[in-house]
Amino acid sequence: MKNNCYFCTDFHLYTTMDIYREVLLSYIQAFADGNKRTARITSNAILIANGYCPLSFRSVDSIDYKKAMLIFYEQNNLYAFKQIFMEQFKFAVREYF
Repeated sequence: MKNNCYFCTDFHLYTTMDIYREVLLSYIQAFADGNKRTARITSNAILIANGYCPLSFRSVDSIDYKKAMLIFYEQNNLYAFKQIFMEQFKFAVREYF
């Protein structure tokens, strides 16, 4: 986990850092339940603290979200999750700001 934190701080864009934080916090499975929810709350707190809008993922199909996380878990591939994240970022800006 410590190495993952150092890895995240090397990125200059908060959105990129946030993608990594969300998938890595979910990946370590620190709790018996609620790992993805905890990761989303943490990610939103960091986005808000740095002047970005929070993401709700409310317009994402739950199956697509789970598939994207599973692809990361199994293949270490962020592409699917990154696409969902960017779509939700655009959605949040369009709907809330």
